[in-house]
Amino acid sequence: MTKASELRQMSQEQLTHELRQLIDELFRLKIQAATERLDAPSNLRKLRRDIARVKTVQHEQATATNESEAVAVDETSEES
Repeated sequence: MTKASELRQMSQEQLTHELRQLIDELFRLKIQAATERLDAPSNLRKLRRDIARVKTVQHEQATATNESEAVAVDETSEES
């Protein structure tokens, strides 16, 4: 499990890579759950939470970027 503080230190590319890995792992576990018994069914829940955590951090970073761009546009329009 990855902590949100660790995720916040990652770049968008790293977050996207991490998200892709988590989704692939979740897919494999779902297939395994359908075809045989899982050793730890709680891993499905943990992976879903990790995926949500990564998506949340990505959204936070995108929102922060958009807000900083909006402030920069406001400042340039006020100068004109």
